[in-house]
Amino acid sequence: MKHNIDSIPLVNEQITNLEIRIVGDDIENRIYSLREALDIAHDLGLDLVEITAKVYPPVCKFFNYKKFLYIKKRRQKKFNKARQARLIVKEMRFSPHTSNHDYEFKRKSVRNFLEEGFKVKSLVFFKGRSIIYRNQGRILLLRLANDLEDCSNIEKMPSMEGKRMFLILVPKK
Repeated sequence: MKHNIDSIPLVNEQITNLEIRIVGDDIENRIYSLREALDIAHDLGLDLVEITAKVYPPVCKFFNYKKFLYIKKRRQKKFNKARQARLIVKEMRFSPHTSNHDYEFKRKSVRNFLEEGFKVKSLVFFKGRSIIYRNQGRILLLRLANDLEDCSNIEKMPSMEGKRMFLILVPKK
């Protein structure tokens, strides 16, 4: 079996060289025969793992290989999770008859969300017969986008979804 250096290391009986160099803390660092090294590994209750195959004799070490793989897998999972971008969408609700004071208060909140790096979904809810004021809802959302153009980009222009009209803003990079 040809061993690829970048692949998974050889363990116990997979090692084919008759002589190996053992390194580690609890054992004398010297060249052992493969049979002798496997017997020592068995007595210690550990695995014989080939660390470096590039040199002759190859360098091996005693340790619990399954535990090593488990820890390596957990580190990789943690690393992948840290690299994954967490995208949180904040939501701000309006009505077609939102007063100027309420609009200004909500605009400031949306600005704060955008400055913190969040995506913001602004919604205008139409209840009952207020659906006839769709134009006012569109004007309100476009006004919000215009007021926040210095710190945001429009990802999705105002569009209707049932009795809601929404606009999605993303922070400028």
